[in-house]
Amino acid sequence: MRNPLNDGPARAVRSDAAKYFIAVACMGMAGAFFDSTFNNFLKSTWDIGGLSRSALELPREMPGFLNVYVAAALAFLPGRRVGAVAFLLQAVGVVLIALFSSSFPVMTGWLFCYSLGQHVFLPLQQSVGLELAKAGGEGALLGRANAVRNFAQLAGGGIVFIAFKFLGVGFKQNFFMAAVVLIVGALALTSMSAPPRDRSAPPLVFKKRYGLFYLLSILFGTRKQLFMTFAPWVIVSVYGKPTSVMAALYLSGGAAGVVFQPLIGRAVDRLGERFMLGLEAILLIPVCLFYGLARFIFPDDVAFAVVSVCYVVDSLLVSFGMARSVWLKKTAERPSDIAPTLAMGISIDHIFSIAIALAAGVLWDRFGYQWVFISGTAIAVANFIATRWVPKKTKS
Repeated sequence: MRNPLNDGPARAVRSDAAKYFIAVACMGMAGAFFDSTFNNFLKSTWDIGGLSRSALELPREMPGFLNVYVAAALAFLPGRRVGAVAFLLQAVGVVLIALFSSSFPVMTGWLFCYSLGQHVFLPLQQSVGLELAKAGGEGALLGRANAVRNFAQLAGGGIVFIAFKFLGVGFKQNFFMAAVVLIVGALALTSMSAPPRDRSAPPLVFKKRYGLFYLLSILFGTRKQLFMTFAPWVIVSVYGKPTSVMAALYLSGGAAGVVFQPLIGRAVDRLGERFMLGLEAILLIPVCLFYGLARFIFPDDVAFAVVSVCYVVDSLLVSFGMARSVWLKKTAERPSDIAPTLAMGISIDHIFSIAIALAAGVLWDRFGYQWVFISGTAIAVANFIATRWVPKKTKS
């Protein structure tokens, strides 16, 4: 029999979950508005070359390294309010880029502000989702959140296409649209209930007990950067495919995510974190090998089809990383450790991901692109070995 006394808390949780999904959708849509047009904005405004474009990755990625310190500075706020601050940072950054980019160096400062907000929210999407999930249903909720974000990214990409193709929208108006969406996301997070902070919890968490989590974050960061940086470059430079093909692959990966992300999340709950993290590592091995060697094994058309499948599969494999967050929640010494440990993981991830990007670039130039992905295979093997230390069963 239903207990009316429980209706109030249940409604509050449902309301918070709805607002959380709204915020995640806003993040996805605003990201699509910005990311799908930013390179064109740079080209049309300053006509920069490849070296300047590469250098721009430093202000974009440096906030990832600084993430843990920013999270510590904002530790006096509940996590959901920190998320609202992250959205406002992005909104301010994108408006400043639209209105006050008087020079390329000035624009990089505004880009840093935007990217800082993005990186601050990355661990919060996980930690807030874990707060809202029922015990044993953490993976399902995070999977749904990822699917919502993917769907919003697809919708945002469609809006950008229509706006620029048929409505004569320019970069300023597009960036303003992104800012409005981000403000909606900030309002959604602000209106959520805020659990009281544990005032005794330290703002920075770096503990020996989370060593395996840090190691898995390092391995994830290195494999992620290889594919973010070099997989699209293989398709463009080795196979000679135009922007339209890259856009089609991006949309295919997003559409696959809408369908499969919830299934991956439920699999984390049913099969366990160790199984899913190990499965990701195993599946990544053939993906790496085919990326690097398909052109030497198959005719060009077949090789490109194989690489295209690898691109979509890898876009799904990245989401297996939610299993790390679920496992962290189950093994955390106390709940207040979760958010700062996720933030620490992001910072450590970025230290190694930036380093691996530079090293892989040298490897590509000196020995050929295939060795970048053969190295990725070695990282996948190391990742699989590391996952063997994740317990087979953990208590919720």
